[in-house]
Amino acid sequence: MSMLKWFDERYPLTKVWNEHLAHYYAPKNFNFWYFMGSLAMLVLVNQILTGVWLAMMYKPDAGLAFGSVEYIMRDVDWGWLIRYLHSTGASAFFIVIYLHMFRGLLYGSYRKPRELLWIIGVIIYIVMMATAFMGYLLPWGQMSYWGAQVIINLFSAVPVVGEELGVWIRGDYVISDATLNRFFALHFLLPFLLAAIVFVHIVALHKVGSNNPDGVEIKKGPKGNKWSETAPADGIPFHPYYSVKDIAGVAGFLFLFAAAVFFAPEMGGYFLEHPNFEPANPLKTPEHIAPVWYFTPFYAILRAVPSMAGSAFPGVVAMGAAIVLIFFLPWLDRSPVKSIRYKGMLFKVWLGIFVVAFIVLGWLGVQPATPILTILAQVCTFLYFAFFLLMPIYSKMDKTKPVPERVTK
Repeated sequence: MSMLKWFDERYPLTKVWNEHLAHYYAPKNFNFWYFMGSLAMLVLVNQILTGVWLAMMYKPDAGLAFGSVEYIMRDVDWGWLIRYLHSTGASAFFIVIYLHMFRGLLYGSYRKPRELLWIIGVIIYIVMMATAFMGYLLPWGQMSYWGAQVIINLFSAVPVVGEELGVWIRGDYVISDATLNRFFALHFLLPFLLAAIVFVHIVALHKVGSNNPDGVEIKKGPKGNKWSETAPADGIPFHPYYSVKDIAGVAGFLFLFAAAVFFAPEMGGYFLEHPNFEPANPLKTPEHIAPVWYFTPFYAILRAVPSMAGSAFPGVVAMGAAIVLIFFLPWLDRSPVKSIRYKGMLFKVWLGIFVVAFIVLGWLGVQPATPILTILAQVCTFLYFAFFLLMPIYSKMDKTKPVPERVTK
């Protein structure tokens, strides 16, 4: 006890524990969807730890990179496991983040007073995409090289400054050793920046309080429960109740994660593409170039927009707009209620259309572009943008149900 007191006099250890865990009161009606935030933090830790270990063995050199990955896989003790934990973890990270964002759409977690919390979350998503893109080149396989070539060339489509921008990103006129070195440095740095933004995200969350499936603010409700007379009546301490519940979610997640790592680390070519097991060859273009699956919805939007005067710039604008629109979601939704539980059929139908369009776009992004698939991609792109741009209309027209004054089970 004296040791704890000694620490508390020099560092607010007990205060931090109480404010963010033991005395942080969360709504009592969290469900399955509320596992995703803690799972995302778990996977982030996995990515940082395995990434640091892999960096000890990896050679950021165009002539040695592919061989160093093979060395890790074949000659380093348990190197194959660390590499698969990292590569599978990248896909797992995006899976739980997409589910986490979907939860926000379901229950209106982007609505007042959580607008800033949502914006910080979208920034996390963009930094994740940048980190994953940088890491995508590092194995120096065929798909890594040519996928990065395609994505970086998109910046060259920007009018006036495009060519210089492409050279600046590559560090050379083509993807080369200079590109690999800077991507390795940034891929190593960005996860720590990501961890810092996640910390800011959690601080913002604890400032405004967690949302819940009813969309009812427990801070505004009655006070007093068996833990505290000043705590929200419909809140329970995060620890031990939700910390124990999250452990159960972690156990279930680790079961599925381990199954993927040990039995299907390539996941049929979606997690690790088959051409990436061949060293990068600038003179041999793969039959079909596509980014890894978590980028493919936006890649499909890019391909769906026709070029203008031979330039892919309109597609680049559409792809960027598809991400930027997510920032404005708190102001696009004009519904008087937050949660889908009390929204009407209009919003539910549009949300269903959006989810289907996003999944189909993801599938189209890994398929070769054919006339029929291009038309399907254009339809799905239209529906994707319609979900956001028409939201001020259909969310206001929607017939809603009465919202209870207190949270339900």
